[in-house]
Amino acid sequence: MSEVLLISDDLRHAERLARGLDDPHSCLIHDLYDADVPAVRPSLVVSDVKDLTSDAFSRLRRCIDGIHGAGLPHILLVHGHAARAEMHARLIGAEPVAAAAALRLLQMRIKSQPAPPPLPAATVAARRHAGEAKRFLDEVFFSDAAMTPDLADTGSELVAQAILETGIADWVRAVQRFDDVTHQHILLVAGLSAAFACSLGFNATDRHHLAKAALLHDVGKTKIPAAILNKPGRLDPEELKVMRTHAALGHAMLLNSGFDAATLTVVRSHHEMLDGSGYPDGLRGAEIPDLVRLVTISDIYAALIERRPYKAPMSGTAALAIIDDMAGRLDPALVRAFRPVADAFDTASLEATA
Repeated sequence: MSEVLLISDDLRHAERLARGLDDPHSCLIHDLYDADVPAVRPSLVVSDVKDLTSDAFSRLRRCIDGIHGAGLPHILLVHGHAARAEMHARLIGAEPVAAAAALRLLQMRIKSQPAPPPLPAATVAARRHAGEAKRFLDEVFFSDAAMTPDLADTGSELVAQAILETGIADWVRAVQRFDDVTHQHILLVAGLSAAFACSLGFNATDRHHLAKAALLHDVGKTKIPAAILNKPGRLDPEELKVMRTHAALGHAMLLNSGFDAATLTVVRSHHEMLDGSGYPDGLRGAEIPDLVRLVTISDIYAALIERRPYKAPMSGTAALAIIDDMAGRLDPALVRAFRPVADAFDTASLEATA
């Protein structure tokens, strides 16, 4: 296991720094702009970010959160403006150190740091499953491959198995490590829906059906322009109008491809609301099937607990309170039934930070 995690936006500089250590193999270098965070529990984190822009700082903070960095010794190397770097260091609980003095200090720290405790087995398993699911999305959703029921079954099984093995809290934390907003959201909704199905006592077939519908719910986003899909800030009204076409686009993509009617309805109608305020068809009440209602709750909850460049992730308790307040738009009985899923995530998250 690596003792030092070196997060950098200048890999050549990071490699030179690592080579100067007594044991360069004890240092794992991580590119700040990589989508994923290494599944390690280091004894020391070193942030070597020369161009500490607001985006870079957001990525750095996300990376630290992803490795459960609270309480870990963390050194932020200071390049250039010392006062600004010291402010950033305080915000992430790091110790600011002049870059010129980094090598000597790191050698001393490595010798004095105790070995970190290993990551829990469930966390390691969740990260592995999440990585496999993300690769599935890359190879199937975000490629030219045609989506088929068999492919969707494969992806759904990856998620369902992960939830059974590791539970919803570790799955959420693993998926929240992904920088790509769409990957993160799809896998959060699929995992939450799979956990929801377990909580409701669904049999294996019905659990799989709900997970598959959830995995496919945003397939239409693959047809949305990347500039809108990956925008680091909130969408303006015109961009939002384009984004809202994804439900009908996804339905059209899967129509006549062998998918069952219930799954197709989820893809088209997961933004419909009981009071008729949703889209794309303004459905009301009994016009919205139960399968859609289940995915819609998971979809909204996922959006609230996600980290975005323009917002911090909301706690499970706060997210559930917002869903509770959506009376008349969401099915109140199903919202109550969703509470054990939210509680399992929130309780585990609080224990992890205690």
